[in-house]
Amino acid sequence: MESGIVVVVVCNSIEDLSLAIINLSDNMVDLRLNAGNVKNPNVHKVGIIALGSHLENHGPALPIDTDAKIASYIAFKAALESGAKYLGVIYPAHEIKEINHGIHISLDDLTNEIIKVLKSAKKFLGISSVVIVNGHGGNLPIVTCLYDIEDQTDLLITLNSKIIESEGPHGGSGELSMGKVLGILNEDEVKNQTDLSQYGEVGLFMFSQARLNDPNIEEGAMDVQENGVYVDEVYGEELLKLAINSVLLDVEKQLDSLY
Repeated sequence: MESGIVVVVVCNSIEDLSLAIINLSDNMVDLRLNAGNVKNPNVHKVGIIALGSHLENHGPALPIDTDAKIASYIAFKAALESGAKYLGVIYPAHEIKEINHGIHISLDDLTNEIIKVLKSAKKFLGISSVVIVNGHGGNLPIVTCLYDIEDQTDLLITLNSKIIESEGPHGGSGELSMGKVLGILNEDEVKNQTDLSQYGEVGLFMFSQARLNDPNIEEGAMDVQENGVYVDEVYGEELLKLAINSVLLDVEKQLDSLY
């Protein structure tokens, strides 16, 4: 008969039990942080999470969760290549008031949701920093809230919006081409993508006040109207690779900063 140690843990809730198990595991198991294809064991302290938009129109050729899927792909591929923790995707998204092409929440509510998710990731995974991969232009104002997010989570946060900077107009050739790579594009509908009388969200064409307020939005709207759209799978692959490499660089910067 084998002898052993019996540990009795008194818990008041399932959450307490989960914490007790995690704490016991910390004392009983030496995790092999160097195992697998890991260049730096400290990368286990870095998380990568996607932030897109799940509920907004992108014309007839792309699904309503295009931004979330593109951001998730970039985040997951960067996690695979770097060894960082893939934390999934934030569900809601924000949009400026002049643009109404989907279902979004306030900036304060999005900030609180991010804080909640990142606190949970830190609690259960022991991460020290996070790269947020942002695939939706309406989320850009979250940059003004990063200090609060860092303060409330005690995490180093980097917001990476490289794909937004590179892809061009909303529902335009960049997103169509990436959609082709990801398999989410309905190619039969590409010919209808620039029917701006029916799909005015493409290029943000129908949002006149937003176009007046932001020269970049105006430029994108005019580009779609005058030049139309196209699908180029090589271009889509290049955009995704550029964004993934940008996230990998942010992971390296966080490792250099913390360790």
